Amino acid sequence: MTEPVPADRKRPSIYDVAARAGVSHMTVSRVLNGAESIRPETKRRVQLAIDELNYSPSAAARSLATRRAMRIGVLLDTPAEFGPNSTLLTLEAAAREHGYTVATFSHTGADDDILTMGVAELQRQGIDALCVVAPREGTPRALRESALDIPVVLLGDGSDVDGLISIDADQEQGATLAVEHLQSLGHRSIVHLTGAPDSLAARARRRAWQAALERAGVEPRWIEGDWSSDAGYRLGVSAELMGDASAVFAGNDRMALGLVHGLAARGRSVPHEVSVVGFDDMPEAAHFLPPLTTVRQDFSGLAHAAVTAILGALEGEETHPARIPATLVVRESTAPFTAR
Repeated sequence: MTEPVPADRKRPSIYDVAARAGVSHMTVSRVLNGAESIRPETKRRVQLAIDELNYSPSAAARSLATRRAMRIGVLLDTPAEFGPNSTLLTLEAAAREHGYTVATFSHTGADDDILTMGVAELQRQGIDALCVVAPREGTPRALRESALDIPVVLLGDGSDVDGLISIDADQEQGATLAVEHLQSLGHRSIVHLTGAPDSLAARARRRAWQAALERAGVEPRWIEGDWSSDAGYRLGVSAELMGDASAVFAGNDRMALGLVHGLAARGRSVPHEVSVVGFDDMPEAAHFLPPLTTVRQDFSGLAHAAVTAILGALEGEETHPARIPATLVVRESTAPFTAR
């Protein structure tokens, strides 16, 4: 029997495996990718060579067999925000589990020229599929006009656009949970501080909040935000903007943080005078003063669903829109309504 390669030697390649097994490197690639047409004796020799050389297949080896780049492109809007950044990190991890790398083009803003530039740049790098994180109102249209011939997953509501695979956290369910929690505590005047006005996620959350208030016979009132803690602070310090609201549903945790700060600066107590609910459940949310009640998004589930959809599309399988459930995390920033 041939001795294994010593640990201090260079990492063996697919060609080393082929030489030891007495087959071509393409045959090794086909064995690695589970081709059924390989003879059992050939598979046995290849596997023996892999074990002896302690060989682990590289992305280059896999691409020889699949004729793919083994790379997923990601268009990432507002990369500094917790939600998009967390989604990217979990996407990278999910892609690695299947032997894929991720190439990212980050941008801020909804300019169609930026999107077109990003798609072109990712295509130059060689990608098998495209995933769009934190899409805005014009994103589906811009992607459709790019006439891409690769699978495209939109992490948002793109179900009405042919050719796009829509995967998203259930934004409307999450917002409904937030509002119903506040209503269960006796709050009726619930202001919504929205995310960026052209964000698909922000729009879905606002729709659900509005529907919940209308079901309760309450006139909806919202303040336009931009995902930043500054937007929350501006609302909190303004008696005029707050009006008679006894509760605020903030479109994300960062705005909730600024809101709590602004209310404190104006001498208003959270939750005894104003209850606050956020969205995302960023790690710091449990350490706000007071700890924040918020809606938790399953970023890991979202990323794995997106990668699964991409792999299925690459294999020619039929794909369907998917919504990943959200959960409410109740902490100390909400309390029963008390008349003032």
